[in-house]
Amino acid sequence: MTTREAILQQVRAGVAEGNRLADIPALPEREGVGYQGAGDDAVRRFCDELKAAGGQAHVAADADSACRIALDLLRSHGVRKAVLSRCELVERLDLAQRLREADIGVQKAGDGDRDNLFAADAGISGVYRLIAETGTMVMMTSPEQPRSVSLLPPLHIAFADSSQLLPDLFDLFDLFSPTADAPACLTLITGPSKTGDIELRLVTGVHGPGEIHVILLTQECP
Repeated sequence: MTTREAILQQVRAGVAEGNRLADIPALPEREGVGYQGAGDDAVRRFCDELKAAGGQAHVAADADSACRIALDLLRSHGVRKAVLSRCELVERLDLAQRLREADIGVQKAGDGDRDNLFAADAGISGVYRLIAETGTMVMMTSPEQPRSVSLLPPLHIAFADSSQLLPDLFDLFDLFSPTADAPACLTLITGPSKTGDIELRLVTGVHGPGEIHVILLTQECP
């Protein structure tokens, strides 16, 4: 068999596999079309939905616990260099200093050139909002928090507090209507990067981070 024939055989097998009905659970019943909300426990709903999308949520009671979770994640992934956004929550946590004390290299967003971003093992950011209904992070692009922090490194860790958690996607739209101006760029991220372009097989981490963690503080960081 020639190389060409071997490649075509793999493509045909992938197409056949992709055309086969998958064994997937039925979608949960929805109460009509439109607003769904998050139920009685928005934090638990967000954690469950993010896990279902392939991400991982961590609930922290205070700032020290949140930073400890982040450091444990970075160490477990062998991270040697992290790029941090300049968002308010990450700055209040003094995370850059904690990482340096743990011998992890730190680059702040906007410092250095783009090659340094590609060389980072992890990106650490805040969020604009979280959507409990779908386990979605909403990122607002700004000079302090560019999209590259959440898109380029293979590991993305995002910090949020419970005041940023919205029950439903419709609640996000309400923040900008009817008179408020929407930001120039919003990115909605639900789980790690995924694609099915290659032989119709789902692959994670091709166009963005292969792993996403959200550290949710249940008490406001001072």
